[in-house]
Amino acid sequence: MAYFEKKDYDLKKLQGSINYDYFNKMLVDGKEKGDLIQTAKSLIEAVQPLPFYRVLNVNALTLNNAGAYISQELGYALAWGNEYLRQLTDAGLPATVVAKKIKFNFGISSNYFLEIAKFRAARMLWANIVASYEPTCLRDCDNKGENDECRCAAKMKVHAETSTFNMTLFDAHVNLLRTQTEAMSAALAGVDSITVTPFDKVYQNPDEFSERLARNQQLLLKEESHLDKVVDPAAGSYYVENLTVAIAQQAWDLFLEVEDKGGFYMALTAGTVQAAVNASCAARHKAVAQRKEVLLGTNQFPNFSEKAGEKKPADADCSCGCEHKEIATVKLQRAASEFEALRLETEAAAKRPKAFMLTIGNLAMRQARAQFSCNFLGCAGYEVVDNLGFESVEAGVEAAMAANADIVFFVQAMTNTLNMQFLPLRHSTAVPCLS
Repeated sequence: MAYFEKKDYDLKKLQGSINYDYFNKMLVDGKEKGDLIQTAKSLIEAVQPLPFYRVLNVNALTLNNAGAYISQELGYALAWGNEYLRQLTDAGLPATVVAKKIKFNFGISSNYFLEIAKFRAARMLWANIVASYEPTCLRDCDNKGENDECRCAAKMKVHAETSTFNMTLFDAHVNLLRTQTEAMSAALAGVDSITVTPFDKVYQNPDEFSERLARNQQLLLKEESHLDKVVDPAAGSYYVENLTVAIAQQAWDLFLEVEDKGGFYMALTAGTVQAAVNASCAARHKAVAQRKEVLLGTNQFPNFSEKAGEKKPADADCSCGCEHKEIATVKLQRAASEFEALRLETEAAAKRPKAFMLTIGNLAMRQARAQFSCNFLGCAGYEVVDNLGFESVEAGVEAAMAANADIVFFVQAMTNTLNMQFLPLRHSTAVPCLS
């Protein structure tokens, strides 16, 4: 406030926020710190001359980065925001004032259409929640309801940030593709502001180049695609409207479940929110491990020749138990972390296993099966020697011996049949046999 007054800014026009979030510290640190009501009151009073500043944050981004499903992220975010409303109105603050000081920070996953629907459903459900507190308009305003209720208070202020859950260390430039589509879905959904995460964040502090790319990704959407020119372009689309209703129903059911058990604060202290999100994270990790959920460049179509070198995961969790936690926390473990650990271990080994593709038979079928085998081994960082095919097994074995291969994948593809076998040479490193 002192800085703004010194600069002689018009305080009625300034927009911004202060990222105070009492409950996010509980989710991440496992500790309850400070006095929510006293701190919130002080912040609201401090920014009273700034009508467009928000000081109470709902950082649902944490849930997104922890692997929560979209309906969970939205449902818990609504309960999160409602906890601020309930506690502060019970403490005597007007619902209108509290609602206008809450800001929602959501993550954006790669589920393009579902993310568009999530933000549309969020605005609708939050308006219903705020309306239940019957906020009254505190000034002469053109946006009053029939009973002088403040419709402005029901407007959700939404910031969106691209997820880190699906970002990868290997083939890191693919992260640019992920964040670009994520930012596009948030822009089409009509969020107020967006942060695009730099592609190299998972293994280093973003440098000047990656931060510039992240800024330019938004400028491309705005200046070249003109995504800021249309309000709610998804409106009227049967597919998106149907998704919006479906997500809204699931999120609302979860919101009611949390409220029935005493609210978001009680759910956090009991650990039910953390348990549910961690269970979803485990399910998604399993889907990635089984390649049901695809991470391009990690569990599908990896770059065989890439090496991590000096790159190390920047988000490795400390598991030494050095810090006591009063309550359970969510696990911020990226989907690619297990594949990366496997590949880094291979890279650090004294000898990198070399696999040789011995393919004979029908060209189209053998190449498809050999490609599957190459991807399978490449996910673990094995060196793969692919071939166009051999006239006989003997010729293939001779070539494998000349290549000094540790492992041979024998793929015999006829027109309607396939025979794929694993053949170790000498004292080779054992790998699973494909069948």
